[in-house]
Amino acid sequence: METLKSFFWIALELTVLFILITFLIQFLQAWIPYSKIETSLRRGKKIKGAMLAVAFAFVTPFCSCSTIPVVVNMLKNKVPFGLTMIFLFASPLLDPTILTVMGVILGWEVTAVYAAVTTVFSISIGFALEKFKFDRFVKKVVMEGYKPQEQGKWDVKGSVRETKKVMKTVFPFLLIGAGIGAGIHGLVPTELIATHLGHDAWWLIPVAALIGIPLYIRLSSMIPISQVLLAKGMALGPIMALMISSAGASLPEVVLLKSIFKIQLVAIFIASVLTMSTVSGFIFYVI
Repeated sequence: METLKSFFWIALELTVLFILITFLIQFLQAWIPYSKIETSLRRGKKIKGAMLAVAFAFVTPFCSCSTIPVVVNMLKNKVPFGLTMIFLFASPLLDPTILTVMGVILGWEVTAVYAAVTTVFSISIGFALEKFKFDRFVKKVVMEGYKPQEQGKWDVKGSVRETKKVMKTVFPFLLIGAGIGAGIHGLVPTELIATHLGHDAWWLIPVAALIGIPLYIRLSSMIPISQVLLAKGMALGPIMALMISSAGASLPEVVLLKSIFKIQLVAIFIASVLTMSTVSGFIFYVI
């Protein structure tokens, strides 16, 4: 009974948060000039372009898989390779809905550090890949699927419609996360997690990052799981490493990337996400 009660309240809290925040984001997106942003990315200076790429990633709340068509569109429109890669790394990690929910559930201090770390890593890796000319490993392909809404065309009804679409995609993952979180809360003894996963074992962080790569755990699922694991006494470093690696390089995304990138770039992408998640985990481990 305690497990079912925990599941109900976790699922209800997250559902209400997701619906309200998603509606607001969808409504505001009608006024985002995507074509002008891409033009600015092509013409802007490096630092300004990097910040704009991160901002573009922030206002396009896609999961890792749906980011790929946007990346193809950016490459077709001659957006610099480094800025495109910054967007690729940042987009699934800096979802405004997820960040807001993360702030409410895990705390705003944790969320601020998470956002800062993922932003710095996305920019650094993107420019590094450009410097070492990894753009030579991009295949010449055309993918369909990226059709941004016309600016100023969405109204309240349109936002409600788009919110329903998003929730149809997110809700199953939200329920899975709530179910796992409730199961951990009600069935797994606090002492077990605190004893084996709550101590300062540095090796838990790279292991968690490595485990997250082949998994397809959306951040919407990981947040309620993380909330319960933290309450049970699990260390924050491994949790954040798992969150970043699973969201940043899911197996479906890697398969899609193989259709537009040669194997060398796919491999360096996976290695970059693994590095980002591991180092981020150690940063949370230290602080």
